[in-house]
Amino acid sequence: MTGPSSLPAQWGGLPVVTAARMRALDFDATARFGIPAAELMENAGKAVAVETLAFLVARGVDAAKARVVVVCGRGANGGDGLVAARHLTAAGVDVRVFICPPKVGAVYPDLVRANLDAARRAGVEIGELGPQSGLTAALVRADAALDALLGTGSAGKPAGAIHHAVAELLRADKPVIAVDLPTGLDADTGAHGGVCVSAALTLTLGLPKRGLLAPDAQPFVGELKVLDVGYPVQLIAEARGA
Repeated sequence: MTGPSSLPAQWGGLPVVTAARMRALDFDATARFGIPAAELMENAGKAVAVETLAFLVARGVDAAKARVVVVCGRGANGGDGLVAARHLTAAGVDVRVFICPPKVGAVYPDLVRANLDAARRAGVEIGELGPQSGLTAALVRADAALDALLGTGSAGKPAGAIHHAVAELLRADKPVIAVDLPTGLDADTGAHGGVCVSAALTLTLGLPKRGLLAPDAQPFVGELKVLDVGYPVQLIAEARGA
């Protein structure tokens, strides 16, 4: 495994960051520059939807007849997926969302709950992940799947409903588009614990993460694109100098 210190400091003209640095930039975008977290999530999800449509069209799929499955975690990555699902639905895509239920005694974070409600109002079909969720059948009919299960805030091997969803994605053998990074892949090292989504395309948000550039991660990352989510130029410049 290539160590993080041997990975490039820049990629595509942008600074390469760790997960911790990315979380700090998200915080600064809101705390210092006044950009609401809801706006960043909306920007991210909309950009993911645009790239997903381009991915489908490039493969000869008519967007008006396309079927996309979106698997969402219970955190911010899942929120990004819900926004993407709403925009894809507005573009005429047949979208089915499967979201990981909250932990026992807990609720979804406010932004996730707000975007879950917005997706439902937009007519997106949404179900909870689980053994009898219908995910298997939906993937059989799908042209592509969006992996919005876990992002840079996660660590360790996926478990429970997330593990089940990753296994279903791998078994379905349909092209997967990963939101921010493939679920199961370490954002800093590119390592995984044996359970990892294999993406055809990874749409990483804001800035490239170090683990996505690790040589051993490439079979799981697929094609890599960095999406603009609205970070101020000054913030990106500071990340470059960090």
